[in-house]
Amino acid sequence: MGLDEALAALALWPGARWLQDSGTAYLFVNAAHILGLGLLLGAIVPLDLRLAGLAFRRMPLVPMAGVLVRMAACGLALALPTGAWLFSVRPLDYAANPAFLCKMGLLLLALLNVAWQHAGAGWAAVQQGGTVAAAVRVRALLSLGLWLAVLVAGRWIGFV
Repeated sequence: MGLDEALAALALWPGARWLQDSGTAYLFVNAAHILGLGLLLGAIVPLDLRLAGLAFRRMPLVPMAGVLVRMAACGLALALPTGAWLFSVRPLDYAANPAFLCKMGLLLLALLNVAWQHAGAGWAAVQQGGTVAAAVRVRALLSLGLWLAVLVAGRWIGFV
């Protein structure tokens, strides 16, 4: 089975068919995806700005980071499955859409950056209230740019 056949089969999945046949179901799944993005970006932007030293300097980093990392994780846990579910409605169209492909590439880079940030020794120091290392600041700026680019690319999909 080739990629096109697999994508066509995905569009026949009962969950995809349900969204194709019900505007209300599609509306709620799409709203859940947007909520996930809101939680994700609403947490990442202030956290990255704080880590980069550009805002919220007077706020204690440890409690702020703890809350915002968990909120971002919840947003991601909602955005990824709902995004995949929305993809299943028109997988062949999305797979041929350059904006969608750009979004997926940026999403992969953003997720790799998250893994890099949290695996580094600098992140352990942040969690213990230590100094924010230059590498942590750079990865925070990279994170901010990547996640905002994912958002813009996602909006771009409908215009291509």
